[in-house]
Amino acid sequence: MAISGLMILKKMAWQTPGDSITAKENALWVIYAPLNSLESRTVRYGLSLLAISVQKIKGIGFPILIVTDDDSLMPEHLPTPFRGSEVILLSDKTLGAKFTARANTPVPKIATEYRIDIHANQGYGIWFETGPAKGEEWKGVLAGGLISDVNAHGVGTSGLLPLKTVLEYQMQGIKLSFGKNEFSAWAVKNIIDDQHSYYFRFNDIPDQILFGQLPDEQDDGLLYHIELC
Repeated sequence: MAISGLMILKKMAWQTPGDSITAKENALWVIYAPLNSLESRTVRYGLSLLAISVQKIKGIGFPILIVTDDDSLMPEHLPTPFRGSEVILLSDKTLGAKFTARANTPVPKIATEYRIDIHANQGYGIWFETGPAKGEEWKGVLAGGLISDVNAHGVGTSGLLPLKTVLEYQMQGIKLSFGKNEFSAWAVKNIIDDQHSYYFRFNDIPDQILFGQLPDEQDDGLLYHIELC
């Protein structure tokens, strides 16, 4: 997969490679990222959405190799979904051998404390789905974005964007500080177990998102932070 600055989010172009990457016989995702190709917010956001979708199916441990001619590029410079990737220089003479080795290495099972997935099409836009890990529950749930506001939300069965939803004590316009940044969030007091999810959509590209159990007087809550751009 090569990176193009012409990736158009509104037309969901980032979804196109998804089926081939998640195919059962595919054991490796290789991204070719020429110098400066990852500087665009839309490219980074589109890749993050694709990575979240891929990792939902293949697992967090699914190998991602980023091939580049930029010797300054490091995984820690990338959005959160790519922090576990391997960056390899195009000039590396062992490139082919590394592809073969990674493709033949069993994917490690890495547990997470939360679930996250993406639901998107040109009609209803881009929705995030989040929820607790198996056997856990959130007593109330919250989600917010940086440089973007939530403009719709809902609760429903996991894996299926709800057509109708019942929201308990919904809240909007919550301001949260995380590090040096302020996030704008929405929340509900519905209990979310491992069979249900919280769905939310933004009015623009959120550079970062926060989500998780809603804090209250008895519980500090547990929020998760993901950089998308």
